[in-house]
Amino acid sequence: MEKGQKGEVKSSSSPSRSKRNFITEVLLPSFFIKRGGQKQRPIFPKLTGNQISITWIGHASFLIQTAHHHLIIDPNWNNWVFVVKRLREAGMAIEDLPNIDLVLVTHAHFDHLSRRSLKKIAARQPIIVPQGVGNLVHDLGFERVHEMQWWESLTYKDLKITFTPAKHWGARVITDRFRGYGGFAIEYLDRVIYHCGDSAMFDGFQEIGKKLKPEIALLPIGAYDPPSGRDHHMNPEQALEVFKILGAKTFIPMHYGSYRMSYEPMHEPEQRLLSAAVELGVMNQIRFLIEGQPQVF
Repeated sequence: MEKGQKGEVKSSSSPSRSKRNFITEVLLPSFFIKRGGQKQRPIFPKLTGNQISITWIGHASFLIQTAHHHLIIDPNWNNWVFVVKRLREAGMAIEDLPNIDLVLVTHAHFDHLSRRSLKKIAARQPIIVPQGVGNLVHDLGFERVHEMQWWESLTYKDLKITFTPAKHWGARVITDRFRGYGGFAIEYLDRVIYHCGDSAMFDGFQEIGKKLKPEIALLPIGAYDPPSGRDHHMNPEQALEVFKILGAKTFIPMHYGSYRMSYEPMHEPEQRLLSAAVELGVMNQIRFLIEGQPQVF
């Protein structure tokens, strides 16, 4: 193995980018892979005080519960994102969700904003989206649509929601130049959960850590070798570096294992994260969640 750019490990025998073909190397083989995983029948814990339950549904979708709230972030039950096949089942059936109080969407990309999934969840509750994304969800059955810009906050039933910066992009289609993107910090009593959304490494993580002091960080570790070559996702080593910059106590990996949207093999993000965590001595702070199984923090 040889070192590439900072935080990047690549095989010395890997073909150059110009010789790779995403259709033949990634998309077509995926069609013939049997979808793995299985839906769980989750048993939601009874929470007290400042306890928080986090259920990973898959990809970037999470159910976050307190003793008084049920929130869902980037809900997506789609088995296909255009021609990209979902290779692991969503961790639970959408019908097994509790009554959702609040919905958060980080950006308009199809693997994060699924109109079909949102329509099934909508029950006259509010939804929070980035600036410029409201027109994609207004007709789905939500009571209120809040559009937020970076560093705006709002309070909802003892929760403080802050929309945070990211290094990504927000277009739903090629012509979109106005849609926002970012992450969310959710403050409940003395707890702060941070969902990064999609992001590459950037200096803004220092400000996020300083201002919001997240305790639990939900960080993406996949899709770091895309056919476009664009720098809009973190690799596992970079995600660990972000975790350290944030000063968080617990790292929950996401954005891997569900859809193969990039050249890296499906198993690679977890392996690279584990290897880097062992090297840095932070294995006890990494919490891999199993799709559909609530975990109390």
